[in-house]
Amino acid sequence: MDTGDAFDPNCPTRLVLDRIGDKWSVLVLLSLAKGSMRFTELRDRVGGVTPKVLTQTLRAMEYDGLLTRKVYAEVPPRVEYTLTDLGHSLHQPVAAVAQWAESNIDRILSSREAADHTG
Repeated sequence: MDTGDAFDPNCPTRLVLDRIGDKWSVLVLLSLAKGSMRFTELRDRVGGVTPKVLTQTLRAMEYDGLLTRKVYAEVPPRVEYTLTDLGHSLHQPVAAVAQWAESNIDRILSSREAADHTG
């Protein structure tokens, strides 16, 4: 199996980096790590995302094979989103980055504040 080269501007690896660098994709992935969720549950868990943007994010993640969308034949229809094996394989590195961000937010905000004052 060939591997990509993220430094090659023509390599599709960059598309993957765009997906996992998107905050909404990261938050959806982290939300689904413990199990399936419905759209409204995801919207509430992620917070601050519009329904349109969440829908676009979910479609893109499904297109990339990171999650599945299952529609149940009920009235009203029930739809659940679940991480695929590929999506689960991305959880650990994304969770590590999220943990790093949470652990270092004070230092980053202090640095920004200092930069704003030296401006």
